[in-house]
Amino acid sequence: MKKVFIRKIVPLFFAIVTFLVLSTVLYGILLFLSSLPLNYPIILDFRRREVLIGIAIYLKTAIDFAILMGNLMHTNPGWKKRIAIGLGTAIGNAFGTFSILVIWTLAKEFRILVIVFIFVSSAILLRLAEESFEEFLKQRKSFIKINIRKPVSLLQNQLDFVNRIFRPILKFFVRDLDLTKTKKLSFANLVIFSFTIPFILGFNDFSAYIPLFAYINVFGFTLGILLGHTLLTIGLFAFPKKTIVFVKHPLVLIGGGLSFIGIAVFGFWQTFKILTTLL
Repeated sequence: MKKVFIRKIVPLFFAIVTFLVLSTVLYGILLFLSSLPLNYPIILDFRRREVLIGIAIYLKTAIDFAILMGNLMHTNPGWKKRIAIGLGTAIGNAFGTFSILVIWTLAKEFRILVIVFIFVSSAILLRLAEESFEEFLKQRKSFIKINIRKPVSLLQNQLDFVNRIFRPILKFFVRDLDLTKTKKLSFANLVIFSFTIPFILGFNDFSAYIPLFAYINVFGFTLGILLGHTLLTIGLFAFPKKTIVFVKHPLVLIGGGLSFIGIAVFGFWQTFKILTTLL
């Protein structure tokens, strides 16, 4: 019983504490931004709807995080190493998210930058959609009885064609990361390594949802992103195999891919509308 407590309960406790600390940091950042003389002030109120949207969207893009954390847990066993992994990935994801939040808040004061940000984020979403469909097509078996592999494969090929057009732009914003090359590290080095890749993933993923920011409260949405990562961490610590199965579930992959396409199209439409107002 004592071993179970130390191996599972202690890392879960640190994951929850980390979430509370990062939520406080988020509130402090937004409080500072709201004090600036901006044309589009930050609203510090939030509704549960935005939090739930943030959780849902995070879990749809959580495959990379799940793979990375699963590999790190495999190569670095032990409850202390789990704390290091949870701490590093949570802080990395949070600060990548915070960076985009600050950049967007300041950049939206200039309409040209808004157009650039929304266009690039929409292109990133199309790439996320392609990756989601690719992950689905890798699965040999599915509980879905209807054969939808052909239409998904066709859609994935169309996205690949479009993404090749955007590749010269995306290469400056999205990096190809090898999440399988993990090795045994000390506690301090594990925290640092666990921070770096999640920072990039958090930066890229959160930037993709800029088209939504005009219609949802960023405080609640960002809080949902942090909470989603905490739930993923808790799931990986308590039920690692079941959690990875969940984030790779066919409905999650297909639903997530279609959602990404929908938000991307909406983002391109927003770009067009703002551009016409400037002409």
